[in-house]
Amino acid sequence: MANPYTQYQTMQVGSASPEKILIMLYEGAINFTRIAADRMRNNDIAGKGKYIGKALAIVTELMNTLNHDVGGEIAINLERLYMYLISEFTEANLNNSAASLENAINVLTILKDGWNDAILQARKERAAGQADTYLLAAG
Repeated sequence: MANPYTQYQTMQVGSASPEKILIMLYEGAINFTRIAADRMRNNDIAGKGKYIGKALAIVTELMNTLNHDVGGEIAINLERLYMYLISEFTEANLNNSAASLENAINVLTILKDGWNDAILQARKERAAGQADTYLLAAG
């Protein structure tokens, strides 16, 4: 029998919008990086490596999904940030650099917050556009 929490998480992801999945990925990377930092503080080398690996896998997947044809300069800048994060994760893992993990958490949080703001703005614009369409149709 499957773990009920795992089933719930699977359902959450399966029914989430692409925007929500993006935010969930950033939250996951932040959470895994925090756990890695905790493992580092406790001298749990295997745990540190495990959770850095999980955060790294998320960032790598985010980088692999960039569409440079559509995203243009934004995609290029995101790729640079993701490469920086990969560098910070590598530094943290090889040299037990807590500062590198803190840097990664800061960048991931800024990216997550930026996407949250962009998603909210897009929703507002869509809602305003729908209201305008309704007013035009009613008038």
